[in-house]
Amino acid sequence: MDQAIKAYRDAAVEQLRNQLILDNVDYVRKILSTMTSVLPNNYDRENLEQAGIVALVETANSFEPERGIKFRTYCFPRIRGAIVDEMRKNSPVPQQMLAHIKTVKNAYLALEPPVTPEKLAETTGLGIEKILQVLEAMRFSKPQNWNDLYCNIHSTWRTGEDSPDSALENEELKRLVADCIEKLPERERLVLTLYFTEDLSLAEIGQVIGVSESRTSRILAAAKFRLKELVKVNIE
Repeated sequence: MDQAIKAYRDAAVEQLRNQLILDNVDYVRKILSTMTSVLPNNYDRENLEQAGIVALVETANSFEPERGIKFRTYCFPRIRGAIVDEMRKNSPVPQQMLAHIKTVKNAYLALEPPVTPEKLAETTGLGIEKILQVLEAMRFSKPQNWNDLYCNIHSTWRTGEDSPDSALENEELKRLVADCIEKLPERERLVLTLYFTEDLSLAEIGQVIGVSESRTSRILAAAKFRLKELVKVNIE
């Protein structure tokens, strides 16, 4: 009887893992879509997608639903990290963009927080559109220094398991993020909301607001950067 019960439970776990993978293949593509707009058109995006799917399978195998954590919260940083690692192996960022990244990073360190894309454009003389392109590139070319705010928020799921105090800190962070989102420019706030709460792709968001997918990606990059700065100032 015990063996039969164990076999049944193992089969149920396997079915859950398979369903998690099937349900989230499009989620891998959604994550990937925000990370590839600055890549050359001939870049092998299929290779990046495969890296993300491998990470999806690995996280499905290690996922423990009894902990009360949403699967997408758990898998997001791992999928993104796998894609970033694959990107860095192939060094897709042109040398000129790397030079711009260095210029923007130096300007960022010299400015008083909260830093905005507009301040970076004024300080570097690159122009706002170029700054937005640089912010996109930074998201994967310098992941250790320029982590997406969303990745940082996702990482807080672990602290919630340790103590009531940690859970309270998580709730306070969520409220702080919500307050800071309200301070964003209207279009950036809309794009951020459609992407993270309505689960729309960049192409779908672009259709809603009447701009191209690449333009939507730059707006999203600006919104994330601005939000990260606002949160940082309030935490410090």
